[in-house]
Amino acid sequence: MRTIDLDSLEIFRAVVSEGGVIRAAGRLNRVQSNVTTRIRQLEERLGQKLFLRDGRSLALAPAGRKLLPYAERLLRLAEEAESELRSEQPLGTFRLGSLESTAGSRLPSVLSRFHKRYPGVVVELVSGTTGALIKRVEAFDIEAAFVSQPFSTEGLETLAVFEEELVLITAHSVETVTRPGDLAGSTLIAFAQGCSYRRLLEQWLGKGGVVPARSLEFSSYQAMIACVAAGTGFAVVPLSVLKALRATADVRQHALPERIRRNRTHLVWRGAPSVALMRLIEMVGKGSA
Repeated sequence: MRTIDLDSLEIFRAVVSEGGVIRAAGRLNRVQSNVTTRIRQLEERLGQKLFLRDGRSLALAPAGRKLLPYAERLLRLAEEAESELRSEQPLGTFRLGSLESTAGSRLPSVLSRFHKRYPGVVVELVSGTTGALIKRVEAFDIEAAFVSQPFSTEGLETLAVFEEELVLITAHSVETVTRPGDLAGSTLIAFAQGCSYRRLLEQWLGKGGVVPARSLEFSSYQAMIACVAAGTGFAVVPLSVLKALRATADVRQHALPERIRRNRTHLVWRGAPSVALMRLIEMVGKGSA
């Protein structure tokens, strides 16, 4: 059974990144006919069209979009394997996902130590909700991600790394919130669907028969907290984020039920970890974070 060779995947990736065969050939220092032939051979081997012609450029076909993240991962692992055998240290690009709350309050010290120990690794950090990050891990678009409960662990390896305390925040004009009914008629301020903290809060509200009068979606905690402080609505945030942003005095904090208040952040990944990921797992697994 023939397998896909890394050289063909490198040519495929170059055509994608350069947007055409001519520029890819120049970048790879190959003749145009060689690049065209290798792409055709790869398509024949897979039995799928990888590109569609779009004017003078090439656009990825559905099969090409499916192959690209696998090509990126295989080429990255090959580079890492060669680097490790030569230097015994992780090298190259390490794509890591994180919740915005974790990126802002927990990861600065972790990534600072990681950079000092492994200066040859370039960390590309992307943020998103738990749902979005898990999809990217499953597609091998990123190697690993820091996500929060609840989430599905099917097909993923997980490691609990941080304990978070979630708090409900409102403007100072709202004196007490002890039950969902106290928030009836108020506006929910949260990240987009896929945020696990939002899901927990909505489940708590739902059990109390409360549906937010309106929802406003933001992409940053700074914006959410500022909006809450202005009296627009309520939100749930990790206490560590309030402290990191020095915003504890800007809003009023309300305790949530124990089952919601205590939350764990997990590092999740799929398949065999790369050298860089193994070093990160060792670092956060020892409780040094």
